Amino acid sequence: MKMHSILIIDDETKIRTLLARILELEGFEIHQAEDLKSGLKKIKTLTPEVILCDVKLPDGNGVEFAKEVKEKFPLIEIILLTAYGNIPDGVQAIKNGAFDYITKGDDNNRILPLLYRALDRVKYNKENEISQETTSTKLDSNLLLGKSPIFEHALKLAQKVAPTNATVLLTGETGTGKEVFATAIHQSSLRKDQNFVAINCSAFSKDLLESELFGHKAGAFTGAMKDQKGLFEEAHLGTIFLDEIGEMALDLQAKLLRVLESGEFIKIGETKPTKVDVRIIAATNRNLEKEIANGTFREDLFYRISVFHIELPSLRERVSDIELIVNQFIKHFNHYYQKNIKSINQEALLFLKKYSWPGNIRELKNTIERAIILSENEELSTNDFPSFIQTSEIDQNENSLELALMEKKHIQKVLKFTKGNKTKTAELLGIGLTTLYRKIAEYELN
Repeated sequence: MKMHSILIIDDETKIRTLLARILELEGFEIHQAEDLKSGLKKIKTLTPEVILCDVKLPDGNGVEFAKEVKEKFPLIEIILLTAYGNIPDGVQAIKNGAFDYITKGDDNNRILPLLYRALDRVKYNKENEISQETTSTKLDSNLLLGKSPIFEHALKLAQKVAPTNATVLLTGETGTGKEVFATAIHQSSLRKDQNFVAINCSAFSKDLLESELFGHKAGAFTGAMKDQKGLFEEAHLGTIFLDEIGEMALDLQAKLLRVLESGEFIKIGETKPTKVDVRIIAATNRNLEKEIANGTFREDLFYRISVFHIELPSLRERVSDIELIVNQFIKHFNHYYQKNIKSINQEALLFLKKYSWPGNIRELKNTIERAIILSENEELSTNDFPSFIQTSEIDQNENSLELALMEKKHIQKVLKFTKGNKTKTAELLGIGLTTLYRKIAEYELN
């Protein structure tokens, strides 16, 4: 059986030799280098599977070296070791393609488990036999519609990060298409043939969310009749999408941080850790920096999940895309409801472009669906849309305070339209019920 090949790059001979002895006892084939120059030569001739590399070396920095290695040898995984860890370096290391970044001494007990996880990743990547070039194809155009510069910028960022294993944070207003982006990123990644699992963190109580994410053992709590796998196990080797991560309780955030740092967690009612290899894509419509200042979100978790941050634009910022999106929705709902609506007239389209769309694409989709159901003609007209859209005007120079006031008035109109039915109001706005209740409290609506 062929031994796994590991390269250790460290200028401190004692540390390098000790680490080599420990790994040789595990049955690994060990190679050593005292600086980056000699390390690079050994990489070219030996092609190790995993590299353990010090951050501060006589001829360079391991964080930058990680980027060079991943560009030239994408199948090799690199673990960075540092005597003095700091968050900015750790974030940059992951951005540069490092498998992980750990502190010497404090994290010594993590090296072997981390090494085995890195080898699993190498095996997985080799089995897929998909090169970086093959997987960086355009994201699914049927999912992501838009030609405006601000939307294309977000799309290009998604295309760049998709083939990597970097953790992604998607931010933006409710209804901007964060789950659609997450799905498209997964489908264009090395993990595309594995599970994509999505969960809305705001839809569960703290205890239920913990059980959903991490699973439980039979008898762990009242009603736990049998062992249950959590979503992290279901997503093993694939991707998990954590929507509304800003709603997650602090103690659960700590458990999620452990998964990001060590790839393991403990199920409810169990003492042994479960190991997983999962890519995490998170999303929120909250300002997490403000949540950190308020003490409701962990700063260390924020740095871990925001390795690659993509801000999704609101529909107000991409008005030029509305016609394209509307036409796509017309095709979709024609098929779904067996209708034959061919277009939307220019007057109705103008109203849609003037409207503020606080619920963004989700609200637009619901509005077009409603219009398709109501329409008895081959062309959508203003009469097919709610009156509050027809009377909406928008001042392009409004500041954020005025936009908030406009959102308040709009929610009031929809509540009136539904006669106070909050479930229906949330559905028409294209937002979650918990988000609607938060908005009602925030704007002190009756």
